[in-house]
Amino acid sequence: MKSVVLSPQLLAEIEAHGRATYPDECCGVLIAASPEVDGSDARTIEAVERAGNEFEGERRRRFLIRPEELRDLERRLEGSGHSVVGFYHSHPDHPARPSQFDQEHAWPWYTYLVMSVTASGVPAVGAFELDPDTATFREALLSVPEPTPQTAAVARG
Repeated sequence: MKSVVLSPQLLAEIEAHGRATYPDECCGVLIAASPEVDGSDARTIEAVERAGNEFEGERRRRFLIRPEELRDLERRLEGSGHSVVGFYHSHPDHPARPSQFDQEHAWPWYTYLVMSVTASGVPAVGAFELDPDTATFREALLSVPEPTPQTAAVARG
């Protein structure tokens, strides 16, 4: 199992997206160095991109990223050394773990971040991978490193 590294800034972007779409589910894409470039045991997410929830129905319990939207993003990433390595979505008023529906629609190899969102905030975020042999999710280690004083100074400009 690979660990997943997510900066506090990217986590804040994902949480803001979840709060903005509450009580509906939000969804988006995780971008990292392409596997053939990276080669490490940890998957470091370098960018996130919001996606539109195009599910035609109860968006409080489901999300859908249109294939065209994903293909367009993959085309933009071509030659950049980066690729789509996973997806994130929110579970309004539910735990930060994949549902049976999520499991049935997931693909192996990708990282899935699931966040619980309530009217008062984002109590939890979890990282998961689909085991290709059992077709069940297993939890991945999610690491959100504290910003170093040097990083914090650069961020403040």
